[in-house]
Amino acid sequence: MNWLDDNALFSQVGAFLNEDIGRGDITTQAIVSRNAHARGRFIAKEPLVVAGLEVAEAVFASLDSQQQIEAFVADGDEVEAGKTIARTSGFADVLLAGERVALNLLQRLSGIATLTRQFVRAVEGTRARIVDTRKTTPGLRMLEKYAVVVGGGQNHRFGLDDGVLIKDNHIALAGGVATAVERARRSVGHLHKIEVEVSNERDLREAIASGADILLIDNLTPEETARLVRIARELAPHVLIEASGGITLENVRAYAETGVDFISVGALTHSARAMDISFKIQPG
Repeated sequence: MNWLDDNALFSQVGAFLNEDIGRGDITTQAIVSRNAHARGRFIAKEPLVVAGLEVAEAVFASLDSQQQIEAFVADGDEVEAGKTIARTSGFADVLLAGERVALNLLQRLSGIATLTRQFVRAVEGTRARIVDTRKTTPGLRMLEKYAVVVGGGQNHRFGLDDGVLIKDNHIALAGGVATAVERARRSVGHLHKIEVEVSNERDLREAIASGADILLIDNLTPEETARLVRIARELAPHVLIEASGGITLENVRAYAETGVDFISVGALTHSARAMDISFKIQPG
């Protein structure tokens, strides 16, 4: 996924604005003339990877269909502190009403893109690709997964309807790995791959014997992961392998060097720090 659905984007932005503005911006209505014009600039206050310019523009366009943003960089660009990311001009009350929502989204998405870029760089030179998870903010999944791609990562499944991932709870309820894989294979279409979570050699061997397409090695140390990867490659050279659980910037390289194909990192979306970006408005 490397795009934003316009209809979904404007629908979400409309809800965000309704939450923030409510019955109206009473401060601006009291102080600023309705026809006053102004200019605004988004300024990076720290080094970051930009993500969310189209989202910020959608905020202002939802308030005034003629409102546009002039961007000086593109999503995915790295900028230094002090850089003017974009500017816009129009009715002052529109800029003031949209300021906080636009900033919140731009800061949040840039934070995710920046953290993702750090993880991607940490595994350069290995076969591993950094992917996200479903550990997203409810209501922001489309935007947050977009930011992961902007940062150089890849998307895992978007939702529960997007792929088969048999985890430990599924296996417990099914009565074993083989039964779970067999049931999934009978139920889903031939275009769906089946991924199975494994945490020991027995489950790994059973998953491969049952025809799993992807193995998820979860919550093991890099050393334990490397051992299971070697066994899996011997049994099924073409099986895809994902590592997950407890992945940090400090240890991600060690996991990448085990030979896994993917490393899923929940922290990309559930723990990314919002970047420091300001929006300065002047009469215009």
